[in-house]
Amino acid sequence: MAMKAVCVLTGTGEVTGTVFFEQQDEGFPVKVTGKITGLSPGLHGFHVHAFGDNTNGCISAGPHFNPYNKTHGGPEDENRHVGDLGNVTAGSDGIANISIEDKQVSLTGRHSIIGRTMVIHEKEDDLGKGNNEESLKTGNAGGRLACGVIGIAP
Repeated sequence: MAMKAVCVLTGTGEVTGTVFFEQQDEGFPVKVTGKITGLSPGLHGFHVHAFGDNTNGCISAGPHFNPYNKTHGGPEDENRHVGDLGNVTAGSDGIANISIEDKQVSLTGRHSIIGRTMVIHEKEDDLGKGNNEESLKTGNAGGRLACGVIGIAP
């Protein structure tokens, strides 16, 4: 039976969005779809962060979700945080349409992303290839524009 989740992104500025997650069964890729508006044109880092805590805005969501203690990478990399979903691209209208399939995030099991926070960042994620320490932690993706807790959907 398919498991579904949803995340409503809000921030301090104009950036808002809704992200949907669907997984057919444990071990199957998670389909991530949705739309984010109010972005500057170009690439923006898109990550699942460790905590479902937005009490102090997006900063209280903590670091990227990284249960295997790996360094930051891109979605196709073997060595990456579970929460590393790469970048989404906003067009000249400031809208990013999301369509991702990922084999490391899961909606079930011990390392489920349900109850954690989805974050859209101000800058492009360099996918851990920036040749500096920050790149291996965050991809140099910059500030957190908007976030929301991932919840179970009907």
